[in-house]
Amino acid sequence: MTPELAVAIGYASAIALSAFGSAIGTGMAGLTTIGAGKRCFLQQKPFPFITMAFVGAPLTQTIYGFLLMNAILGIAAKAGADGLGEAAAYSLMSGGFFGGLAIGMAAIMQGRAGAAASDALAETGKGFVNFMMILGVIESVALFVMIFIIVTLNKLVVGG
Repeated sequence: MTPELAVAIGYASAIALSAFGSAIGTGMAGLTTIGAGKRCFLQQKPFPFITMAFVGAPLTQTIYGFLLMNAILGIAAKAGADGLGEAAAYSLMSGGFFGGLAIGMAAIMQGRAGAAASDALAETGKGFVNFMMILGVIESVALFVMIFIIVTLNKLVVGG
């Protein structure tokens, strides 16, 4: 495998796996929110629109994947002036793949938690702030992964 191909796999994986997780997470939360809304309508209760925040929460992981992808491209461009060796290219590939995977998994789990939060809020009308804090903790995993991988790849590949 050429260094260019390894870098391409890395940056494509960062965005693709993150977006894949976001799609699954929003789907999970969305399906449960639809069911919760149906229950509200059957019980002649107003459906809390705020549950849409739970559905949309996993979308931010796609942004983190995009930022990781751009960082990988930037690091490769910086290192490319001196020639990108195989070790550096494989580091960028691994960072993109495993970073995208971890970010995507955080999106999936955030979607599962958002689904439960949506169901609980629609049933009780209470707990929005508490539920958002739980989603925020899961969000932190994706942020930490993105930041730690970018910092580590900069040190490994560019030496900065």
